[in-house]
Amino acid sequence: MSAMTTVLVVDDEPIVRDVVVRYLRREGFDTLEAGDGDAARTLIATGTPELVVLDLMLPGTDGLSLCRWIRSRGDLPVIMLTARGEAADRIVGLELGADDYVSKPFSARELVMRVKAVLRRAQPRQGTQEPLVFDGLELDPVSRDVVRDGEVLRLTAKEFDLLYFLASNPRQVFSRSQLMASVWGYEAALDTGTLTVHMRRLRAKIEHDPANPRHLETVWGVGYRFLP
Repeated sequence: MSAMTTVLVVDDEPIVRDVVVRYLRREGFDTLEAGDGDAARTLIATGTPELVVLDLMLPGTDGLSLCRWIRSRGDLPVIMLTARGEAADRIVGLELGADDYVSKPFSARELVMRVKAVLRRAQPRQGTQEPLVFDGLELDPVSRDVVRDGEVLRLTAKEFDLLYFLASNPRQVFSRSQLMASVWGYEAALDTGTLTVHMRRLRAKIEHDPANPRHLETVWGVGYRFLP
């Protein structure tokens, strides 16, 4: 990963920020720190961070509100930090467009691995991947645009990766663990509710009738597949 890649760590606990920042710097990342949502918003507005590690429990502007604001501005990757037992907030965060989450207490090395995986997936693809065109649906892996019936859709980095992976292997059924490993970049140590939320968001964006999807089919007891 480039040494110029900047990660913003947003947490109101100085000890947590210090540990995360030290591990990120060891791996060659530049870092910024914020102890509350308002300070984080100011740093993000400068356009400097390329990924945000975001604690949900923040004074002032809370993590969920900040995540909503980040996503309204574009596709800046977000990894949430959540306390154990905050399943509802975690799901809401994923629904708002967060790319991944790590539960406290966490391993700093695992968090750095997640950061690398999310950034790797967010990088533009060059040359080796071809645009995919289906009836009314187009996916361009270079621009990372998805067009449905002439309308350009706004997808997060992870949503695009998930859709492109499935669409590149039409009609093939993938288990949840296979999708987590292929799209998130590591074996799924986290619960696959992350995948469920991303699939629901994708269907809401690309399907005309998300309750009766034409392209993204659930194969009960197995996983998911893309129908061209």
